[in-house]
Amino acid sequence: MIPLRQRPAGEPLSKEPLWRDVVGDVLRRERLAQKRTLKDVAEAGRISMPYLSEVERGRKEASSEVLAAAAQALGLSLAELLVLVHKELIRLASRTYGPVRSAHAQPARQGEVRLAA
Repeated sequence: MIPLRQRPAGEPLSKEPLWRDVVGDVLRRERLAQKRTLKDVAEAGRISMPYLSEVERGRKEASSEVLAAAAQALGLSLAELLVLVHKELIRLASRTYGPVRSAHAQPARQGEVRLAA
């Protein structure tokens, strides 16, 4: 697993990870896992290489169209990319705040049994 980018010295510590940072980290991790260059993915997604670099570094907030193009260039659907980002957000939040409960999960009532699929 490729580690997440470290916070630069002097950058303020935030409680919540920024969306653009997590999206950029996931895109970069997927690209590097496929052993592909920034140029290759940018060309495949018809995104300028400098812009994709800025997105990967969390410097730009990419539109849904750019995210979909980058995901497709990596062989992912936009939904698959968002699932990876969601998992990373949960992992980061769990590290900061402890176990994270899904927004859809409701506490079990006494005597209730729930089965996981």
